[in-house]
Amino acid sequence: MINRIIYILTITVMLSACGTSNVKEDADVVEGGVSSSASQSSDTGNTTSFGTNSDSRSGLSLLDDPASPLSVRILYFDYDSSDILPAYREVLEAHANYLVQNPTITISLEGHADERGSREYNLALGEKRSQSAKQRMLVFGPGSSQIRSTSYGEERPVVDGHDDESWSQNRRVEILY
Repeated sequence: MINRIIYILTITVMLSACGTSNVKEDADVVEGGVSSSASQSSDTGNTTSFGTNSDSRSGLSLLDDPASPLSVRILYFDYDSSDILPAYREVLEAHANYLVQNPTITISLEGHADERGSREYNLALGEKRSQSAKQRMLVFGPGSSQIRSTSYGEERPVVDGHDDESWSQNRRVEILY
């Protein structure tokens, strides 16, 4: 029950941080706990539901909701860098908070590199990227045992091209639940 209250508070804080003035936040309570949190725009009448894994009305979990930062599962990196880009800091915080609220869940952070550089160098760079993401997440309180990190270097490219566009998509960390 406490985890569900924390969940609702987290969603409320996230929605209020968006700065949207025409949003009304509701929490529907049913027997056995909270079933969802919904927001409805007074301008358009459209409803967006943010459900839990057991939400039968929306069919979405926070992990699958495209409006949630938890739906972002790939972090991209600059060339020859393991620094977390500012755009992904909120994403990592959201995943970390989700792990804190769900202590039985374990994730895997898979580090990747583009094809430039030696195999050994790229394995090390992929490891630095996954460790960088892990360290950033650990600041927010999940258990170290909840986050596994590994590197595939250049061995598992998403795109097989040999140009800047392909390389930029292969420099990544994937978050796997």
